Amino acid sequence: MSKKDGISDETKAVVLRNSDMVYRLAFSQMKNKDDADDVYQEVFCRYIKKNPCFNSDEHEKAWFIRVTLNCSKTVMKSFWKTKVVELDDCAEITQVEKDDLSFALAQLPKRYNAVIHLFYYEDLSTSDISKILKISESNVRMLLTRARRELKKILEGSQYSEK
Repeated sequence: MSKKDGISDETKAVVLRNSDMVYRLAFSQMKNKDDADDVYQEVFCRYIKKNPCFNSDEHEKAWFIRVTLNCSKTVMKSFWKTKVVELDDCAEITQVEKDDLSFALAQLPKRYNAVIHLFYYEDLSTSDISKILKISESNVRMLLTRARRELKKILEGSQYSEK
């Protein structure tokens, strides 16, 4: 155990191993840096408090994904998120931003965003995603198909909206 901060080297290794994935997933769900930072911090606070034992690397990854999604939902249900309107909604969006894939992904509904992120960015199979999200594998495939269709509409709409 490290005497300086009271956190074991094993805990530090787990945090480092999952840090990027948790932040990317939190950002994909929250769509802004500040909220993603809050979710990221909460996920690792929960890990340190609970100190769960994992059977495998897959079990560890699934735990962090599930907790990140749950924390994201909790933040989205908070009073501040449900009752306050952000001022930057009035900001003008440039064509470059509209053509950016991350802009298009941010336009997707949360249920689509999660499966797209897990499938393409975390490289999980539909079987693994179904276990993590606790939905059927066919439902995961259906959500992926619908998400791709919506993404295509968003990207095509941004190409022709300025012309």
